[in-house]
Amino acid sequence: MSLPVPSYALPALLVSVCVLAACGQQTDSAAPAAASAGAPEAADVLVVRLGHVAPLTGPQSHLGKDNENGARLAVDDLNAEHFVIGGRTARFELLGEDDQADPRQGTTVAQKLADSNVNAVIGHLNSGTTIPASRIYHDAGIVQVSPSATNPQYTRQGYKGAFRVFADDVQQGGVLGAFAVDTLRMKRIAVIDDRTAYGQGLADEFEKAAKAAGAEIVAREYTTDKATDFASILTKVKSTTPDLLFYGGMDTQAGPMARQLKTLGMAVPMLFGDGACTVEFHKLAGEGAEGSYCSLPGVPLDKMAGGSAFRDRYMAKFNTDIQLYAPYAYDAVRVVAEAMRKAGSVEADKFLPELAAIDYPGLTAEIRFDEKGDIKDGAITLYQAKSGAWTALETMGGKAQR
Repeated sequence: MSLPVPSYALPALLVSVCVLAACGQQTDSAAPAAASAGAPEAADVLVVRLGHVAPLTGPQSHLGKDNENGARLAVDDLNAEHFVIGGRTARFELLGEDDQADPRQGTTVAQKLADSNVNAVIGHLNSGTTIPASRIYHDAGIVQVSPSATNPQYTRQGYKGAFRVFADDVQQGGVLGAFAVDTLRMKRIAVIDDRTAYGQGLADEFEKAAKAAGAEIVAREYTTDKATDFASILTKVKSTTPDLLFYGGMDTQAGPMARQLKTLGMAVPMLFGDGACTVEFHKLAGEGAEGSYCSLPGVPLDKMAGGSAFRDRYMAKFNTDIQLYAPYAYDAVRVVAEAMRKAGSVEADKFLPELAAIDYPGLTAEIRFDEKGDIKDGAITLYQAKSGAWTALETMGGKAQR
């Protein structure tokens, strides 16, 4: 049962620049200074503080930093544009926090951001941290937009301030299950998941869809999001003679698992969702990556409006490739800013209705939300690993940007 939604009243926004140490925020050297040429005077600046949370340390830090980079690039762009809210030039500041992909740490940093009275939160990355943190943001009246959490529960709690710019696992698991049976013609399928909210949730949706399409699930095994040795599990799976191995989890486990499949002489392709559909997977899997399949909510980057230019700007600024979710983190920031602009306010009770009704031509898609806060017309793209890279096969659903 979901709780009633509280009033989204927030304290009036401070117009003076807060002391960085007191706010607990990270500085952004690329943000234009108020005194620079063409910038407004300091007294005219409206400071907008956005929290961002993802794993910045630990095995998933490459994904967390990717999210933060996408959000930071959006903040840089908004500041360079001298974005106006309510007749005043806004200066956006990003308060980056590390939840280490751990639910307990996720709630700790969520409370820290709530106590700091941030204007909105972008995050978290993982469903397992996003869901418990969402209760804290809900109770504090803070709008939350996740660029990557796909577990359906996140937006099914009745929290009016919870949104995501990504298709959820009901849709993704359904597409993956149908793809495995109808396109790949796989009938005997083994399933392994990492017991996280994301991994288990996606595996459950996949299994449901695969069975509905006529497949037999010959094994269902479990690991953790910290494991690296899968010899025992894979040996058990091998005895069931599957045609396909589905894994619900992240690249930090999928990569070593694919490598160990090859070592065990198992000529069984792997299939997984967005958490392992990364550049890092190829590094971790080595030759074991070849022939694997995966899905990503959304369209390929080169099919996004401005996707190629975004890739070039990202590389120029951060000197690294996009891992996965950076374009969605970018859009999450931009769509919040647009709702604030439409409302003429950074107070959540004012801009929340505008966000719920938004129709925004984002980088990743035409962003519109349904009554739960999920993106409408979410696309899912299927990929295959070929020669050390992901090759797009087909896109299911979605709606092109205007």
